[in-house]
Amino acid sequence: MEFRHLGRSGLMVSEISYGNWITHGSQVEEDAARECVQAALDEGITTFDTADVYAGTKAEEVLGRALKGVRRDSVEIFTKVYWPTGPGPNNRGLSRKHITESIHGSLRRLQTDYVDLYQAHRFDHETPLEETLKTFDDLVRQGKVLYIGVSEWTAAQIEQAIKIADEMGFDRLVSNQPQYSMLWRVIEAEVVPLCEKVGVGQIVWSPIAQGVLTGKYLPGQPPPAASRATDPSGSGFIERFLSREDLLAKVQDLKPVAADLGLTMAQLAVAWVLQNPNVSSAIVGASRPEQVRDNVKASGVRLDDDVMRRIDEILDGVVERDPAHTARVSPPKRP
Repeated sequence: MEFRHLGRSGLMVSEISYGNWITHGSQVEEDAARECVQAALDEGITTFDTADVYAGTKAEEVLGRALKGVRRDSVEIFTKVYWPTGPGPNNRGLSRKHITESIHGSLRRLQTDYVDLYQAHRFDHETPLEETLKTFDDLVRQGKVLYIGVSEWTAAQIEQAIKIADEMGFDRLVSNQPQYSMLWRVIEAEVVPLCEKVGVGQIVWSPIAQGVLTGKYLPGQPPPAASRATDPSGSGFIERFLSREDLLAKVQDLKPVAADLGLTMAQLAVAWVLQNPNVSSAIVGASRPEQVRDNVKASGVRLDDDVMRRIDEILDGVVERDPAHTARVSPPKRP
């Protein structure tokens, strides 16, 4: 396993991190989740990403139990806040009240005194950004949070947050967590250039496009049973890919590229996102330990320019690049 700085911070993270968005507390039983976490640790992954909303807070609980007994200073634990975790109007968003209550809940579920990175899961249009950043900064000063990040924020929102932090003397954002893959490149036009300028690193999710880039979803055929496409918590994200027969056909054309390099399709997909120097870590999920062991082999793989061009030529016409997609991810009103 190789390691990278998280943005321009001093924190080192494993360039492949383990995430439990759909799996823990939802798609797989706890014993299988524990086995996947142990496989991640055995393979050198030190960075673990979750969120309070995953599986209705159960994912944090499962991860906390799975990491129990592991030396706390040997791992980096990331979580997030924004989406509803209760029925009330203040059980959501990025207000001082919700952030403060949510971090206490996350620490309790994760069985830890602090998280290494606390992320704003979306941009909250209903809370002054100054209030959100001041609350995050207070948590840093209290020792409950070490670093602050965001997820799926636009370049303009990240730039505004950096400006306010500098003006008010708050800790700066060090990371952004966007969707990024060979098929979904919407961060490249605006988010990545801005983040390179201000020292924010990308912790990318869905580098395998919810499994589409493994090649297991075939044109004209139903998705395999028990796959991401059949899980209610993740199926909405994958539909945009599965609805396109031309895209699925082109993904099949990537198989010779992977074979020529001695890589699996999943390894090729993860290695591809890691070629971007602004990417600090790529999040992989798993329902079986062997998936973890397969994915980590992408660490340290270098794809030469000819391979990158070949991939671009194969996927020409099916890659999504419009940066406007990021702006639509954060609801105008709290959910």
